[in-house]
Amino acid sequence: MRYLRYGFLGILGIVLVSISLGNSQIVELKLMPDALSELLGFNLSTSLPLFIVVLGGVVAGLVIGFLWEWLREHKHRKDATVKKGEVRKLEREVKKLKNKQNEGKDDVLALLDETN
Repeated sequence: MRYLRYGFLGILGIVLVSISLGNSQIVELKLMPDALSELLGFNLSTSLPLFIVVLGGVVAGLVIGFLWEWLREHKHRKDATVKKGEVRKLEREVKKLKNKQNEGKDDVLALLDETN
């Protein structure tokens, strides 16, 4: 299984390098369309290789997707935390009740009751 993962990562690396070499021409990346920039009076632009723009878009999409999913699952993580707290509280209560039940009994019998 480890070799399959290394093979997949190697093939992915080769594909990304070939895409990068095939799309190395410089493109201009603008913040706004020309008409809107003329209306507002400013526009930010930069020149980057095309593969950086494409791969940067993919990375930005992944980051946004992961963040969105993390925020969506917040209520589930909160519920799990609350349930863990309830379980700990109930376990302490059961242990307390067992200790109260075993008061005055022989120590060996109390230990046997605790294991059950």
